[in-house]
Amino acid sequence: MRAGRRFVEVSRPAKVLFPDDGITKLDLAEYYAAVGGVMLPHVRGRPVAMERYPDGIRGERFFHKEVGASVPQWIRTATVRKEKGQLTQIICESVATLVYLADQASITPHVWLSRIDRPDHPDQLIFDLDPPEGRFAEARRAALVLRELLADLKLPSVAKTTGSKGIHVMVPLDRRADFDAARGFARGVARLLAARDPESITVEQRKEKRQGRLFVDIMRNAYAQHAVAPYGVRARVGAPVATPLDWSEVEDGGLGPDRFMIRSVPDRVMRDGDPWGTLRGRSLREPGRLLEEMLSRELA
Repeated sequence: MRAGRRFVEVSRPAKVLFPDDGITKLDLAEYYAAVGGVMLPHVRGRPVAMERYPDGIRGERFFHKEVGASVPQWIRTATVRKEKGQLTQIICESVATLVYLADQASITPHVWLSRIDRPDHPDQLIFDLDPPEGRFAEARRAALVLRELLADLKLPSVAKTTGSKGIHVMVPLDRRADFDAARGFARGVARLLAARDPESITVEQRKEKRQGRLFVDIMRNAYAQHAVAPYGVRARVGAPVATPLDWSEVEDGGLGPDRFMIRSVPDRVMRDGDPWGTLRGRSLREPGRLLEEMLSRELA
């Protein structure tokens, strides 16, 4: 099938990946070709971890990071360091790459929070708002509170559904801070958010200590960690999509985790474009100073 300037072979196109919905591998590839124009700016230049389901979502799942000689020559790859040694990963550079990933039954591409030219310096900060199962409304409310806190810190933010049960709030960064500094800042914000509403929000990583509260997860803000890509399809019944939102949609009490699906998002994109538009990275220097003042004042 045509994907941008290339034709990409989709093997076994009739293979059903979502049995309850009849969604095939070809459907998945056509979806990524359709949304590639708005998806690509958010994933270009980032190492990819493929969440693969060769036998569909009811079959085995595995993460595929290391790639070898079988990858087509037109696919960009790069060698990145890991704790012990190194590995070679696909770098997303084109719509054709997204279609190739779909051909690999990579239902969900997960991407780094940094780009390959400066892998130690993130260009985004992610807060994963993880509510208990079935309580998406709490993630929506927490996202709005977090937006206001970040605004008080002079930082604009955007939000997306994860396609699962929560919401990601993301701050675009200017890549001056390294991952240690970015994660330290995120940890301070999360602590402050939880301290202001300890009955509803927690930073406890252990589930048994959360006591039914929403968990603010900041651990993706680290070297080689990854997050579901904007517009990535999730391996759940109905094929929900991790969808960038306008803040007015987060304010809508009717927003749910299954609002945006593989069969509806291409029409949304064609009609409305990408609600995030072009994002300008911000420095953490002044926000970091303001955060320290808030922490010392409220948590002393």
